[in-house]
Amino acid sequence: MDEQERLQKMESSLAHLEHQYDQLNQIVIRQEKVLSRLRTVVERVDGTLREFELNQVRDNNAKPPHYGDSASG
Repeated sequence: MDEQERLQKMESSLAHLEHQYDQLNQIVIRQEKVLSRLRTVVERVDGTLREFELNQVRDNNAKPPHYGDSASG
């Protein structure tokens, strides 16, 4: 293999690697966007779940009806 063929092979390999790099970079960018959206959804669901759990605790620990009515009786 002479120097010209060797150089062409290296340039071809480099072009192929650059193409793969660009493709992988686009995949990473798309995945970051998906992860960001998922993070937002998970935070929203987590907040909703916490609120639901707090409401369940409040409902289960409600004061008896006569507890706050002592002044009117």
